[in-house]
Amino acid sequence: MNLHEYQAKQLFANYGVPVLPGKAVQSPEEAAAAIHELGGDEWVVKAQIYAGGRGKAGGVKRVKGVDALKETVAQLLEKPLRTPQTGKKGLPVNVVLIERIATVARELYLGVLVDRSRERVTFITSDAGGMEIEEVAAETPEKILTIAVDPVVGLQPYQCRRVGFAMQLGTEQIKVLTRIMMGLYRLFEEKDASLLEINPLCVTEEGELIALDAKMNLDDNALYRQQALAELRDTHQEDPRELEARCYGLNYVALDGTIGCMVNGAGLAMATMDLITLAGGEPANFLDVGGGTTADKVAEAFKLILSDTKVKAILVNIFGGIVRCDLIAEGVIAAVRDVGIDIPVVVRLEGTNAEQGRALLEESGLSIVSAQRLSDAARKVVQLAGGRI
Repeated sequence: MNLHEYQAKQLFANYGVPVLPGKAVQSPEEAAAAIHELGGDEWVVKAQIYAGGRGKAGGVKRVKGVDALKETVAQLLEKPLRTPQTGKKGLPVNVVLIERIATVARELYLGVLVDRSRERVTFITSDAGGMEIEEVAAETPEKILTIAVDPVVGLQPYQCRRVGFAMQLGTEQIKVLTRIMMGLYRLFEEKDASLLEINPLCVTEEGELIALDAKMNLDDNALYRQQALAELRDTHQEDPRELEARCYGLNYVALDGTIGCMVNGAGLAMATMDLITLAGGEPANFLDVGGGTTADKVAEAFKLILSDTKVKAILVNIFGGIVRCDLIAEGVIAAVRDVGIDIPVVVRLEGTNAEQGRALLEESGLSIVSAQRLSDAARKVVQLAGGRI
């Protein structure tokens, strides 16, 4: 689960990370009222969406004067914002963050994530922060410093000092950086985060360290113990189909292709999409129905897939381990009859009771194409969808 920048900054501030004074608003009138509290005559206006790259897309603007502020807020709230991370449709801007101006002398980068290869919470740092941090990592990896935290002893001050030296900070600035890193580590642990990011962490002309931006992602698996944060979710930023899928315990992600996929198991789903691509098609979705799926879940999965008007064919790929293939076959047959599917459906069953499942499909009298090998299933569904082989 993502948080908006203004929400993340509120949490950052609670954990001792310095941020600029700011106000989240939802209308030009609220913006005009907010600047009375913020003061000044020049501000930064930031569109709040669940995506990066806002600056280059026109979602971050510097304005001077009340009239310019109100006009800019109205423009940002008027239409979706499109960035390289949002896709063609973009994301709706329902909230805008207004902040005071900072005098930036240097831009640094500071991030916290779980490094699964090390099995450690890890800080990713650089003295070359800003919008092009991805290019820094790709072109000059020597500018990236990683610090893995021992889970037994936690983050140590000497590790923070090491980062400060690498960032070429002064003595007092390193003390502030240490408080920031310690605060971020506590926040990461206590709120079950999966990612914290400050880009940029700026050094002002006065020598202060301030988080100009803030990104925070939460571990969905831990939301049951973070109810207050779970309530901050902005459902307007998420695909309605993905929200509906969550209600039925399905893992669904919409994509841009024409071949719908229904698979049990995330790894198998990824392999299925890869083979569809190799066969010349494009997946329309990622859909993992889980290991203990039922006929009802299968029916709901079909409805989700068919809600995408781009879908021209569906591939069902089930490996029967926990779930029996004959039960899945019964669910597929019931779903095809109940939902009224009028596009080709290719089904590949393997594992427990696979033969019985395939027999049920053949005896159903429905136009369901059966396949034994996954590569064969991928070729068939691409062909039926009108793609190349």
